[in-house]
Formats: sequence, C-alpha cells, structure tokens
Amino acid sequence: MTASIDAHVRLDTHPTHPSAVQAVLTGTQARVASTALEAAGWSAAATGVLVLARIDHEEPYWAADAAQHLTAEGITVEITPRLQEAIDEEWTWPNYPMPWCTRNEIREVSDQAQKIHDDIRNGHLLIHAHAHDGHTTVAVRTYLHQGGKSVYLHGEDHLRQIADTFDSPAEALVAFENAHAAEMRPGPAPLTDTERAATAARSVFDVTTAKPEPPRPQMEAVPIYLADAGDHDALLGTFLDT
Repeated sequence: MTASIDAHVRLDTHPTHPSAVQAVLTGTQARVASTALEAAGWSAAATGVLVLARIDHEEPYWAADAAQHLTAEGITVEITPRLQEAIDEEWTWPNYPMPWCTRNEIREVSDQAQKIHDDIRNGHLLIHAHAHDGHTTVAVRTYLHQGGKSVYLHGEDHLRQIADTFDSPAEALVAFENAHAAEMRPGPAPLTDTERAATAARSVFDVTTAKPEPPRPQMEAVPIYLADAGDHDALLGTFLDT
C-alpha cells in the first residue's frame, strides 16, 4: 500500500491562457509534488503554483496523466470541473496536414514536437541557422550533450520534426546552406505566437486577480473516430518533402 504524503494538488485551467493548466500545491510535503511536476515539464509561476504550458495545446491530457502519477505516489489530487471538461473534450486541429493520423498518432507527433521545443527552451540545442523554405520554418541545430548529433528541423510549433541528422555541425551547416542559401539566416527564428503565449503563461502571475479567457480558440471539436489510422512514417516523409 502506498504511503500517504501530506501534499494536496488542485489542478485547474490557467487563468489567462486558453489551454494551459495550473497546479496549486498545499501541505507540509508540497515540495514532493512540486518536484514530480517539474520533472514532467511543469514550471513554477508563483509560490505554491506551477503551470503546464505546451506548444501542442495538449495540457489537459498531460495534466490528467500527471494526476494519475501523483495519486499513485500517495498525493491527493483534485481536478476542477472545468478542467475535467477540457480533459474529456474530443478535438483535433483544424486543417491538420496529416489527416490520416488517428487522435493518438496526432498526440505522438505533437509530443515529439514538444520535446524538441523543450530542448530548445532549456538550452540543450545549439542554434546555428534558420530559413523559410516557402512553406514553413526550417533550422539546423546541434544537441549539446556528449556525442550529440546535429539535426535539421522542419516545421513550427506542434508540427516541428527532426527531418535529418548529421554527424557534425560542419556537415549539417554545409547541407543546410546548399538547400537554403538565399533564405539562410544566423541564429534562431523569431518565436511563433504559440511560443510567446506559452512563455507568457509560465510567467509569474497573481492567481487571485487573473481572469480566465474563452477556452481553446484554435481548436474544433470533432469525433475521434473520424481520423483513420495509416502508414504514419511513410506519409510523414511525404509531407516533409512537399
């Protein structure tokens, strides 16, 4: 039987961001819950308050996942009715460029994009250059851990993917310049609107005065079963080549 921990986590929708989630922590062992949430990508926004703000707008799903893990550790978790409604909502991206993906496959693609975003935000990827290929932003970067590969990134926000890898920064830069010489610019691309909104949501705020905004302006509710499974890897390659 899991020992009870004197920590209470109240999960609720973010007061100003349409999809982000906030966690209010109380109890003498609240730090235990805080450490677990930070390890899962949550950020401290105020004393006893953490925020989950992602670029794929999947915060309610991952908040529910966090709640399960915290509960399994013996931490008391409360989910507000409005967050539970967001967790239960069936939605997909309008005009999603990979319509063959199921809802779970879409989540997998966007979660990989989120991990790339987090690596960039946390300084794990050295930015060499970026460009616009006529459709979206592309970039070349190198992972800073020992033996880290250089990567060619394609796309923005929830669609960013590693399209190619290289053994050295020099090899990556030469290939990138050959493909994007005219549009190539040094350093990182400007933040997208989604990235700026996520950054703002993670900023320190007063939970007693902030007011909520209408939820999920970039999403539309559709039945999950309308998305059919398909050959994800092959078709993703086709998408990247367009």
